[in-house]
Amino acid sequence: MSGQMQKLTGIPVSPGVAIGPAFVLGGAGPAVPPRRIRPEDVAAELKRLERAIQASIAEVQAEQERVRARLGEETGAIFQAHVQMLQDPGLLNRVRSLIENEHFAAEYAVYHTIQRYISILQELKTPIGARASDLRDICEQLLRHLTGRRRQELRRLSTPSIVIAQDLTPAETASLDTSRVLAFATELGSRTSHTAIVAGGLDIPAVVGVAHLMEHVYQGATVIVDGNRGTVIVDPDPETLRRYEYLARRFQFFAQTLSTLRGLPAVTKDEHRIYLMGNIEFPREVEYCLRQGADGIGLYRTEFLFLERDTIPSEEEHLAAYSKVIRAMRGRPVVIRTLDLGADKLPDSMQSAQERNPFLGLRSIRLCLRRTDLFKTQLRAILRASVEGPVHLMFPMVSTLAELRRAKLLLAEVREDLSDEGVPYRRDIDVGIMVEVPSTAVLADHFAREVDFFSLGTNDLTQYTLAVDRGNESVAELYSPVDPAVLRLVRHTISAAERRGVHVSICGEMCGDPLYTMLLIGLGIRSMSAPPHSLLEIKQVVRSVTVEECREVARRVFQMENARDIEVYLRQVARQKVPDLFE
Repeated sequence: MSGQMQKLTGIPVSPGVAIGPAFVLGGAGPAVPPRRIRPEDVAAELKRLERAIQASIAEVQAEQERVRARLGEETGAIFQAHVQMLQDPGLLNRVRSLIENEHFAAEYAVYHTIQRYISILQELKTPIGARASDLRDICEQLLRHLTGRRRQELRRLSTPSIVIAQDLTPAETASLDTSRVLAFATELGSRTSHTAIVAGGLDIPAVVGVAHLMEHVYQGATVIVDGNRGTVIVDPDPETLRRYEYLARRFQFFAQTLSTLRGLPAVTKDEHRIYLMGNIEFPREVEYCLRQGADGIGLYRTEFLFLERDTIPSEEEHLAAYSKVIRAMRGRPVVIRTLDLGADKLPDSMQSAQERNPFLGLRSIRLCLRRTDLFKTQLRAILRASVEGPVHLMFPMVSTLAELRRAKLLLAEVREDLSDEGVPYRRDIDVGIMVEVPSTAVLADHFAREVDFFSLGTNDLTQYTLAVDRGNESVAELYSPVDPAVLRLVRHTISAAERRGVHVSICGEMCGDPLYTMLLIGLGIRSMSAPPHSLLEIKQVVRSVTVEECREVARRVFQMENARDIEVYLRQVARQKVPDLFE
């Protein structure tokens, strides 16, 4: 297994680069044997189970308070879900039934019942499957209190290492000693799992959802975890190791020294203002955006309200989440994107018939126009929250003028309803669309007549323009946001917006990579929305160049015929202008 470099990809959940020896945690742990008890011992066994439940609840509540003090109120609140699970009548009645009716020992009753729940959750294609790690945590706690054993494995960690595991429970993640844990990577997990949320507060690189991770990593192997790009490299070759050692130093340098840029505006050397906004998925990320000097929130993804649940969120739940972010931004603009769930993420209660190609099917604005009940609920909440500060409303995945006009009609109906009810809302709220489908980019001049702003979503625009699934390793080399075909659609969209006086920004992954900052400025972009950890690097580029230099870069790029040549050229220019940022 050793000696040959392996590059694995997963989901980045906490930024940074770390290099170190692997500390591989065991898998799911040993199975509990199906030991039976005598019928006359059932009552005593039920009492033993009850003591373990109460001890586990007390342990979770203590953990919750500890995490609150260390990582904040919202992260600590995650553990309330564990208390609810430990008190769930359905789960506990199944455990008790195995003891009372089949005379199994409490350990096996707990293990068998929870493993059954975990198996069901793992088979689900919706993000609620991420709750399996919470159930593992509960199972482990109950078994420890029933058997008297204690967690030992992570305590064996004596030297700074990178933790590799099939999964980490939220409690295990929260208890990591960051003086010894350089980073972690797991085979299971999602961006919305509780483990991922806890990881974000630890300030160490983390990647989850790395397929086949445990097959490729062995105890003591040299491992690189890139929490910016979601990459895990096992047994790196000398060149890769040198490159990532440089990246690790660079990331540490920026983390320590770029703090002086936080309070400064993103202004080019010839005094053109570029607005740098943050992309967020959860309200808790607002404070990080503010610490990074964000001018506002350019993309507030609202899907988290629909994930890990079987029911549609209420208007009040929407309102509370949006209002919290708007208030926290203290007068800075917040762009709220309406529901952008793909068919692969839909909760069971929102799914209809199985689709052959869900990414070209009922998703995003199409789903909302079909399910006007949930769409109107969200629109009402956004409008109501707008009284808290400057809010812009954005529709995703619009592909035709008819879709946009129907969405605007529903918005008008909601406005009328609120007015009739005497509910306050801002009447001057800007309405825009994501430009992420080629048909929308081609007809940008028509769309510009009907909206206040565009936001270029380069991830899907690239994917749909090149007919490339960026998650498919077989064709991943074809995916590039600087492919000439994609760039021509971007330039066409910007030109159409400028002619109509429509504000245009960009919020895709392309925007988050400082390699592309000069090109975007040269194309006319003056507002960028990126992951918070990228903002200072982008600002460094902005403050190191002139607009005319950027325009020259754009002119040269449009003379090139393929993405590879463009990437090489952009890196050469970036090295010259901002050598500290680029190799």
